[in-house]
Amino acid sequence: MSKYMLLFRNSVPSEETFQNLSPEEMQAELDKWGAWIGGIAAQGKMIATDALDHQGKVVSGSAHVVTDGPFVESKELVSGYMILTADSAEEAIELSKGCPIYDIEGRVEVRPLMMFGDE
Repeated sequence: MSKYMLLFRNSVPSEETFQNLSPEEMQAELDKWGAWIGGIAAQGKMIATDALDHQGKVVSGSAHVVTDGPFVESKELVSGYMILTADSAEEAIELSKGCPIYDIEGRVEVRPLMMFGDE
């Protein structure tokens, strides 16, 4: 079994629409995410998942310059991630296909994790 990270990416306009949902609509979205994540967890394949806050800092270069981020001019945000186990990249891709982010024309980046040492 290998580990993969799924990075959830969506456009800034999609994210703004999501933030303007009514409480009922927000709960429906959370329920979709919960069902998808729960299905992967029930298979024993999920290691961790979290949504990311829209605010943060960017540290750049050898001088460690700190700026606000993500940047307003960004067209796309990384809104969260999942780390899971799968037998292959193809399986990780298949598991990603139920992600609710596709409903808002978002995308999922599937990346294998490099293991170092005895992991």
